[in-house]
Amino acid sequence: MGVFSFKKSIYLYCAFSIVKTSSLTQRNKARTINGTYTLMENEHDQTLLSWSAPLRPFKKRSPVVIRFFLAVALLLSAIIFFFGDAVTILPIWAVLFLFYIFAITPPPQVENRVTMFGVETSGGIMLRWDALSHYYFIDRFGYTVCVLVTHGPYFAHTYLVVSDEQTKTQLNSVLSKHLMFMAKPPITLTDKLIGLFSKIVPDVEDKKVETQAPVQI
Repeated sequence: MGVFSFKKSIYLYCAFSIVKTSSLTQRNKARTINGTYTLMENEHDQTLLSWSAPLRPFKKRSPVVIRFFLAVALLLSAIIFFFGDAVTILPIWAVLFLFYIFAITPPPQVENRVTMFGVETSGGIMLRWDALSHYYFIDRFGYTVCVLVTHGPYFAHTYLVVSDEQTKTQLNSVLSKHLMFMAKPPITLTDKLIGLFSKIVPDVEDKKVETQAPVQI
């Protein structure tokens, strides 16, 4: 009886191996078409949502704003030089140069993706679901921005520009299945400083004057 059961087990194992090998062969044939790898009908892409948007919110500043920052930098430099701390002048002009670069250079278009494993941002940076805590939406320079926040103790923030309202609705639907949504985002010290800074800076955009073609009578 024991020998019969052992032989029966061997036969079942061999039959299972043959069926499994046949299934893998058919799968490999289905995957290979003209020498290229393709997905099967029962396999799905890991991307849940993807969209193209600017890398950061951008608002082209006019020369008036740039001259304003130049005047502030000169004033601070004169005050610091008067007190004899000339080394501190270098960070002031470094920040001014950085602002000038961001003010005149439009950001590149990047592709953001939401996959089954997390959110992939520009440069191939993957934020896994287990590292993220919650998300919320803010408005910055006329753009809708999705802010992803990681768990403590660092609470790192990642900003994703949303291209349109339809993309925002789809993104909210996908993220809400994995993360907690905050309808009213918390106001941090950085947000307060940005708000105060926006009130001080003159809100002037660099607009081109459109000329109309002459009307022939």
